[in-house]
Amino acid sequence: MSLSHTLTLVARRDATTLTDAVVRAARDMVRGAAPVILSPGEAVDIPCPATAPGMPTLDTIRAAFGPRHVDTLLTRSRGRRKGLLIADMDSTIVANETLDDLAAHAGIGERIAEITRRSMNGEIDFESALRERVGLLKGLPASLLETAWKDVRLNEGARELVATMRAHNARTALVSGGFTFFTGRVAALCGFSEHHANVLESRDGTLTGEVGTPILGPDAKRAHLHRLAEAGRLKPAATLAVGDGANDLAMLREAGLGIAFHGKPIVRAAVTNRVDHTTLRTLLFAQGYPAASFVDVD
Repeated sequence: MSLSHTLTLVARRDATTLTDAVVRAARDMVRGAAPVILSPGEAVDIPCPATAPGMPTLDTIRAAFGPRHVDTLLTRSRGRRKGLLIADMDSTIVANETLDDLAAHAGIGERIAEITRRSMNGEIDFESALRERVGLLKGLPASLLETAWKDVRLNEGARELVATMRAHNARTALVSGGFTFFTGRVAALCGFSEHHANVLESRDGTLTGEVGTPILGPDAKRAHLHRLAEAGRLKPAATLAVGDGANDLAMLREAGLGIAFHGKPIVRAAVTNRVDHTTLRTLLFAQGYPAASFVDVD
């Protein structure tokens, strides 16, 4: 039987550990070969055949191990390491929704957060939602951007992910429906090769309530994926995309490996591979990188 795929198990380090019994149970479910340890107690690869009638689906496997705070991802064994990473920013690379944070400091946080929630769940059009939210900022001091920046926190593993992929000659891009004020700074912190986002307009130190055009939304994210792949002479299969919201779906679906990172329900339902319990380190394990090869960024 051809072992054309790899099942990767990753445990949330602060909650559990991968025991021999857990790994053995997963191996039996997929009729896999001997596991390859990527990080003791944290991550293993199990070479296995493609799913077939009579075998558990990935959803079944995920349901079995999810309650143990273990993520399960299934990838093709060939070409696992990707030459391009394209990442969403808000609630993916950073823990924040930066526009919501900005609104909170302006005293209109709940109004804008509700629009954000509906947009990220695919209930309303992204561009309309962005214009509506930005319109509510009209007349506010632009200095609130600096205030909101102080709240921004990188998600665990963000810098490791970018630094490790760059060390292995991958191109990395931060592509966000948020604002360049934040993406420029986050890109610098993480070491992304480039960043793309929307421009929040201001005049004489005051927000105008307008956003520059064209608006960077779902179609633009997908276009950046293809543009960067072509620039690097990469096939779509050699690309990795990660995001959490409905505006990420287009790029997640067309990447060689699209991963929903603590995704909204609409994203979790539409994307095969998900990170529900662990950190951005899992994106490296999903490509077969052992923890010993991660670039130390501390």
